[in-house]
Amino acid sequence: ILAAILSLTIYWLIRDSQRVRNLSGKHVFITGCDTGLGNSLAKWLDKKGFCVIAACATEKGSQELRSCSSLSLKTVNLNLADSTSIARAVVFVTEETAGNGLFGLVSNAEGTAPVAPTDWLRIEDFHSVLDVSLLGLIEIILKLLPLLKKAEGRVVNLINAKGLMAFVGGGYILSKWGMEAFSDTLRIEMQHFGVKVSIVEHGFFKTGVVNSDLIEKCLLRLWNRLTPEIRDSYGEKYF
Repeated sequence: ILAAILSLTIYWLIRDSQRVRNLSGKHVFITGCDTGLGNSLAKWLDKKGFCVIAACATEKGSQELRSCSSLSLKTVNLNLADSTSIARAVVFVTEETAGNGLFGLVSNAEGTAPVAPTDWLRIEDFHSVLDVSLLGLIEIILKLLPLLKKAEGRVVNLINAKGLMAFVGGGYILSKWGMEAFSDTLRIEMQHFGVKVSIVEHGFFKTGVVNSDLIEKCLLRLWNRLTPEIRDSYGEKYF
């Protein structure tokens, strides 16, 4: 019993030593804050006392987030498929951090991903998700690395665990596997600068991305645009 109590005490002491202290002035930049995990995390970190900079894809998302947060939370519009938009967001973050560097960057975004057999798709269907959920996230991480290195901060990439299983065609799973590889490589390289890189593989949440009506409409659209040859090779029964 004494050994168990001693072990538990040591565990609590070690765990408490890992707590982040003096949250005031520590800036955290989060992408994909219109809804879902990014939105919830921005509100939670704001209540904890962090200086949150939340990137939203729409002005409506920005307004709704600001309306239920403290005055210290700032929002910036961000289109991850647009390098110009990314550059503007980086300038905004640089100005907000005022030379202190960036304590944390949380990447969380999912592009529109058609769910269908691979040969129903065109290259633009892959771009629609990869440009946002892979290349866009990589671009903004690369441009914010100087601020992260200055503060010896951390990068946290939120990656849906269902993207680790190759069960459907298109760019969605490619983007998740790509972010895993990018994160693993970046983690090794950033150790020299004291920057930590983590992956959080979260579970399956019911969001607009998994709305069955939207998926069905997308399938119907893709089916109708197929050439007669491809459509005949599958047949109505398959569809």
